[in-house]
Amino acid sequence: MGMEEKSNRIFNSTFVRPAKFYLSGFSNIPHVKYYYVFLCFVYIMTVLGNVFLLSVIYQVKTLHTPKYLIVFNLALTDLCGSTALIPKLLHTFIFDRRYIVYEACLSYMFFVFFLSAVQSWTLVTMAYDRFIAICFPLRYHSLVTKPIIVAMLLFEWIFLLSMGAIMIGLIDRLSFCRSLVVRSFFCDHGPLFRLACNDLTLNFIVAYLVFITVLCIPLILIIFTYVCISIALSRIVSGEQRLTALKTCTSHLILVGIFFLPFLGTNAASVASRIHPNARIINSTLTHTIPALLNPIIYALKTEEMLNAIKKPYKRYRLSNRVTKC
Repeated sequence: MGMEEKSNRIFNSTFVRPAKFYLSGFSNIPHVKYYYVFLCFVYIMTVLGNVFLLSVIYQVKTLHTPKYLIVFNLALTDLCGSTALIPKLLHTFIFDRRYIVYEACLSYMFFVFFLSAVQSWTLVTMAYDRFIAICFPLRYHSLVTKPIIVAMLLFEWIFLLSMGAIMIGLIDRLSFCRSLVVRSFFCDHGPLFRLACNDLTLNFIVAYLVFITVLCIPLILIIFTYVCISIALSRIVSGEQRLTALKTCTSHLILVGIFFLPFLGTNAASVASRIHPNARIINSTLTHTIPALLNPIIYALKTEEMLNAIKKPYKRYRLSNRVTKC
């Protein structure tokens, strides 16, 4: 028997793929169930808000534009992302079902990562829309078309699906011969792969690539577009025109702040100092859930086209009531 065959046999005999992992969640927090009730409320409002936003965009023909195709994609990923995370989280900790099957754990990780990544890159696509609208207004209808936006969104979905598949594939090759307790509220990538006992070099590389691809590059691109937008606005003589152009960006800037700042804050705190696991879990849950709740509210209240689209059916309803009374 050759040395290579012997080493393969030894590896196969020591390779450990656990049947289940244990999600630790919070530790020693009194009345923690009130926090889960809050998350349940957040999820209900997220579903209602995003379904309402999706239905308005779908039904109102004036919103069938490239810009609102991007908003539709964001609302869809917000809805799916919250559904992938919160119901399972509530089921795990309210009913104390903390053991999760190995395959289900990897699926859980994949969908939470993938949908968060799509949200991040959808904000970049929104920045592209605002960049062209303000910096190249005469070429807007030729550079921001439905086929171009669909192609951009499809590329994002396919690229991020591939990255997610690579990340999960590298987890699947690991041997988990240490603890099976995942110190997080879901099957988080970092806490999970660190439980393995074989070489983790590739997993660390992928973790850094994911951080750069999902958070750093999108944020850099968005900042770059707004630097260009600021330069373009500074050349506009009329203060009123400048203010009108800036108003079209406020909704997007609020969405960017809500999404990126908590993620960056949590990661910076974990790198700069040893953040308490409970604090990290609270920060992470709010970071994953609150943007999806606020996005439809911001777009419904801060966007003139959306407000008009919501008011039109209400005005028609009042007119029809007046006619029937007469």
